Amino acid sequence: MPTPAATSKDSAADSIEARILDAALIQFERVGVKKTTIEDIAKQAAVDRVTVYRRVGSRDDVVRAVTAREVRRILDELNDIAARHDTLDAAVADVFATVVTRWRTHPLVDRLLTLEPDRLIPQLTTDGAVPFTLAVTATTAVLRNLLQANDFPDIPDLPTRVEIACRVVHSLILQPVGQADLTTEAELTAFARTYIVPIITR
Repeated sequence: MPTPAATSKDSAADSIEARILDAALIQFERVGVKKTTIEDIAKQAAVDRVTVYRRVGSRDDVVRAVTAREVRRILDELNDIAARHDTLDAAVADVFATVVTRWRTHPLVDRLLTLEPDRLIPQLTTDGAVPFTLAVTATTAVLRNLLQANDFPDIPDLPTRVEIACRVVHSLILQPVGQADLTTEAELTAFARTYIVPIITR
């Protein structure tokens, strides 16, 4: 069992890392990744550059850590979203529309997709296995909890169905322009009810 001193030390380390990631997010949103240095992040976080390297790593490591944390933050909302509904169809549509909207309006994602797509695209594609797997796992858990809480029938292949839906979300973030008009959250919800809900529930 961890001692109080060890727990306090771990908490302090977590706090320092959080400050570094907060500082990096501010810098990335302000000037982009290309113009941000480890020194800038360290100054913003009120630590030295060695601490940034030791706690998180290189600038690319910081970008990955910031991206992963933003993914987790959005996924943390899903439980609250699902809890607002007593039907699986409504929960799926709301989760879909909310996740797409959050990513489209996220200041960091917007800046990087507009000014530095070469930085963000790998985080969402070739280097995006961990965040994508996390998204599928977390969304599956949220929907499975909803099924159990309401005594709905189990969906044995739910993870596969969720993965398909997550791939649609992924595509809409990378390429929002298409035949369907999915500009507003209401349009996204209607699209989800017609096309995404059947993938999950039928």
